[in-house]
Amino acid sequence: MLRDMIHDVQAIAAEVIRKTGKDKPADAALREVLKQIKDLAPFDATEIAKTVFLYYRWHVWLREERGVENKMRLAIRLNQRFQANNSNVPLSELRANAVPAWTATEMEVTDAWLLSLQREPKLWLRAKRGTAESLARTLFAADASPLLSEAILYRGEEDLFKTPEFHAGEFEIQDIASQLVGMLCAPQPGETWWDTCAGEGGKTLHLSDLMQNKGMLWASDRAEWRLTKLKRRAGRAKVFNYRSAHWDGGAKLPTKTKFDGVLVDAPCSGIGTWQRNPQARWTTEPNDVRELSVIQKQLLTHVAPSVKPGGKLIFSVCTLTRAESTEVADHFNAAHPDFEPLIWDAIKFQHHAIEQASQVMVWPNDLSGNGMFIAGWRRKK
Repeated sequence: MLRDMIHDVQAIAAEVIRKTGKDKPADAALREVLKQIKDLAPFDATEIAKTVFLYYRWHVWLREERGVENKMRLAIRLNQRFQANNSNVPLSELRANAVPAWTATEMEVTDAWLLSLQREPKLWLRAKRGTAESLARTLFAADASPLLSEAILYRGEEDLFKTPEFHAGEFEIQDIASQLVGMLCAPQPGETWWDTCAGEGGKTLHLSDLMQNKGMLWASDRAEWRLTKLKRRAGRAKVFNYRSAHWDGGAKLPTKTKFDGVLVDAPCSGIGTWQRNPQARWTTEPNDVRELSVIQKQLLTHVAPSVKPGGKLIFSVCTLTRAESTEVADHFNAAHPDFEPLIWDAIKFQHHAIEQASQVMVWPNDLSGNGMFIAGWRRKK
């Protein structure tokens, strides 16, 4: 069947949507379907992905339509109207349809956030330290960000994974809000750091670059396959000052090392990524938020003894709920009097700046990236 669809972008997108469900995210279904199609042009693959995500971005508006194909075509028309002029889709409709009703009980739901959710996400790259301007010129349809020194906004259509610059380790694909986490960690060359929930290593590689590949960097995760991917990425990026270790998040730590800095980029509901991952709006539930809040508090408690006196502890989550952000920070403050808030002098956003903050809620419209919460502490000497 799929062989007959090679030149029918919408038919392939419909096949992806049919395979998608609560137990199979849209991006996983997309990979599965595209893998079966030979000689698919990169442009077509991109259009298929965009069409699938449009379907979930306008999901609630499509309820009255019959059949996946008709729903998909309506989503495309709605998106064209919205992109032409945001006011073509009234804010009252966005409030009613863009996110589940329960989000209003868990977080602030602003008009700016709802509008951002219906726009296509930006593609951000992180250049090697000090090379953003020159790399942006090399990649052509790219602009270095005035807000973060290594961030590049990519507007082109070239398959970046096939570029010689990517294979030479000159950049990583990393959202700008994720890059902000590394910048606020501000690790120094020669220090010892631990990225506790490293995943596939995006923030690990950034910390290493900021450390100029000097010192020691531990990276741990509960999934061995993620650490395997980190190893491959580190080899390409020429990162040598790290070691990986399995850690399930429990009280038994993977090392007795005391660290100058510990980053807890914790598992979360991912609400800050709903622009990029619209299907998750309809699979995430309030119980997820509450359960993850408990896990986040436990992670901070478990790793706190690993921070040296005078060292930093950074907590980050790509979500915007109170239970997973300020409530976690308040809980840690109350339970750990041996830590004091780490104060950041100034953080610049697109239209405003935050000064003298120890907690930062980053909204998608602040940086044109994911939503993120970041908090920092320093262990008292």
